[in-house]
Order: sequence, then C-alpha cells, then structure tokens
Amino acid sequence: MIPQTQRYQPSLEDVSALAKRRGFVFQSSEIYGGAGGVWDYGPLGTELKRNVKQAWWHEIVETRDDVVPFDAAILMNPQTWVASGHAATFHDKMVDCRVCKHRFRADHLPSLEKCPDCGSKGSLTEPRDFNLMLKTFLGPAEDTASQAWLRPETAQGIFVNFKNVAQAARRKPPFGIAQIGKAFRNEITPGNFTFRTREFEQAELEFFIPPDGTDDQWYRRWVEVRMAWYRRYLVEDRVRFRELAKEELAHYAKGLTDVEYHFPWGWGELESIANRGTYDLTAHIKESGKDLSFFDEANKAKYVPIVVEASAGVDRTALALLIDAYDKQRYVDQTGKEAERVVLRFHRQIAPVKVAVFALARNKPELVERARSIEHDLRRVMRTQYDEGNIGQLYRRQDEVGTPWCVTIDYQTLDDGSVTLRDRDSMEQTRLAADQVKAMLLERLAG
Repeated sequence: MIPQTQRYQPSLEDVSALAKRRGFVFQSSEIYGGAGGVWDYGPLGTELKRNVKQAWWHEIVETRDDVVPFDAAILMNPQTWVASGHAATFHDKMVDCRVCKHRFRADHLPSLEKCPDCGSKGSLTEPRDFNLMLKTFLGPAEDTASQAWLRPETAQGIFVNFKNVAQAARRKPPFGIAQIGKAFRNEITPGNFTFRTREFEQAELEFFIPPDGTDDQWYRRWVEVRMAWYRRYLVEDRVRFRELAKEELAHYAKGLTDVEYHFPWGWGELESIANRGTYDLTAHIKESGKDLSFFDEANKAKYVPIVVEASAGVDRTALALLIDAYDKQRYVDQTGKEAERVVLRFHRQIAPVKVAVFALARNKPELVERARSIEHDLRRVMRTQYDEGNIGQLYRRQDEVGTPWCVTIDYQTLDDGSVTLRDRDSMEQTRLAADQVKAMLLERLAG
C-alpha cells in the first residue's frame, strides 16, 4: 500500500473544480442545466476509468484460470427482478418537506423533526417507500405488459446465465464469472459529485462454490485478494475493510465485508465482498421453473452452488483515486524562489497519461519534428501527450493531471541525441539518450 503521508487533504470543491478544468468529469448536458445525478467523463476521466477497469479486469480475469468473462444486456425480462426481490423490496424511504418542497432519503437525515434545508419544524411527511429502479418500455406500446426496467445491478445477468456459461466454458465449481457494465438507480438524493449517481458502472465477480464446506474459506480468500488490490493504489490510512456483524447481514448472507474510503465527507463504500449462500440461484429456479443446478459427473451429485460476490463501483473507485492522488506541494524552483504546485500522485498504472513529450521551442521546426517523432514512437506502447512552450508551465500542467514522466527535447538533443526525463513525484531530471527512453519507461511501468 502507498505509505501514510502528510499529503494535502483536498475538499470536494478542490477536486470537482480540477476535474472540470482538466477534463476529467463534466456535468451531463450542462448547457441545458444538467441532469441530476448524471455525469460525463472527459478525455482524461475516460482514460482514468478505463485504467481502473483494466486494473480490475487484469487482477480478476486475466491473471486467473478460475474466472471467465461475461457481458450481460442492460435490459432483461421483468421477471428477473421479481425473482431477485428488486421489484418488491428495492426501496429507500423518502420524505418531503411541505414548506420548501425539497425531498430527502429518510435514513440520510439526523432527525425527522425538522427540514434540514429550510429548518421548518414538523414539515416533513411520513417516510414512504420509493422504488429505485428506472422504468422503461419494450416495444411500441407503453402499457403494463411492455414495462421493463433498466438493470439496477449487473449481477442478475450472471445468475440467470450460470448454466449457459458453465456448459459453454466447460467449467465446474469452484469458478467465477466476471463482468463490468452499466447499472441504473433512481436515487432520491444523488450527491457528493460522482459518488452517488443514477447511472454508474459496476465491476462484479460471482464465484460459484460447491457445498463442500469451503465457501467461508473462499470468502476469506476473496477478501484478501481485494484488500491487496486496493492497497496497491490507495494511501494506507484512507481505506479500511469493515466486516459487518451478524445482525447487520441480510437474512441469506453468511458474511459481508465492505471496502470503505475516507472521502472529504466521511467514510463511503467502494466495494462489498459477500458470501450470499444459494439465495440468488434458488430464487431464479423457483421463479423461472428452470433447473440452474450443477451436476457433478465425477460424483454423480446435483447441487445449487454457493456464491461469493465481489461487487465494486467503478465510478466511486475512480473518484477515490482522484481524491487520493490530489496533493499540494511547496518547493523551491530553479531560480531559488518558493513556489506551489498541485499534483495528482496517481499510481503509474492508473495515471491517464503515462508520459508527456515537449518541444522546448515551438518556433524551431527541427525541435518540434524530433519531439513529434519521439512522442509518436512512445504512443504505440503507452498513453502519451505532446506539448510545447514554456517548460515551467508545461511541467505544472502535467503535474496537475498526474502524468508520471515528462520528456523534453531541447537544443542539446540536436547536438548529442540526449533528452531530459523528469519524474513527477521527485521532480528529478535525468539526461539520457533518446533511444533509451522507451525501454526505461516500459521497465518503470512494469515495475
């Protein structure tokens, strides 16, 4: 894990302002006043999310031989959500203020005695159920028969396809099915930037286990795997792993551990790892009338597998990484003056841009041509940016978006073929041959 540091503690306003200015996150359809709880990812935000998903995918799918990939549709038969319990029980308690007309989640309020916005006492309505699923219609008619929902989670697509995947991939438990995809929840009060939204991405693993008494071992093992992943990318004292007490668990769960990050407003959940028993497959067997059990040829035994689930929020993880990386540093510049910089200290594998290549003088065609050539060569193997102009401004710009390395092509390059390689965190500059840059950067990225 990244060691505990005296790193600057940013506010949510610090982070959201940088996110818009540098092209990480924009408000969706902002020119029309936006859409509540919906966000667009700009050029750098798209790369950041892509790197988060790739880091998860590499850890969960690519490096293992007991997990297979999957990609379920967003739209499913409505009976799916009846079987899963979402149609009947996927609710939050909602209250309205009769005075200011604002709406709140009841469990987010310190008290129901007065409105938190206008302060009116006795103005809040009685809590009532609000179903979080977003409705839509399949086909030309908008009636009850054609009603469907946008999926509120990606897991059910895996459960209903368990038998198809097991047969097609020729797998037997213990094995897992993993996917990354969009989900939708009609949150009553979205907020805290991209933390609580109505459209988001999930990275989910459903790991199927035979009823041989090893499910708790697998649950503990997956908690350790996910702990190691977060420890690779987050500052030590800002992430914790909280195992829920028995009285906090759903009736079907045998164990659940939440991965939480300390955001500017407090601790917030990034991921849950749960031993869900046989609840999900059993529910779909009952509702559909189809046999989703597994037949073990070796033992001539038929059983419903136990499921351990690891479900992570991609958007929340990207936000945590953005906040975690944000730092302000005072330093002495090359002229001896004290200066301050904002720097995003992303892990090199998470950083949206790996290396920026600069031409020191934009009015010198030979410098620009050489810089363009080096950047184009590096672009084949890593995400790059090209820029030119004042070197101090160029460095500050790349620090603020978290680029780990900068390569500067200057007049000495034309004489001896050497370039300057500058490190984001230490700010150290090293002179080396231009033809050594690619190999060195690839070694550091892999290290």
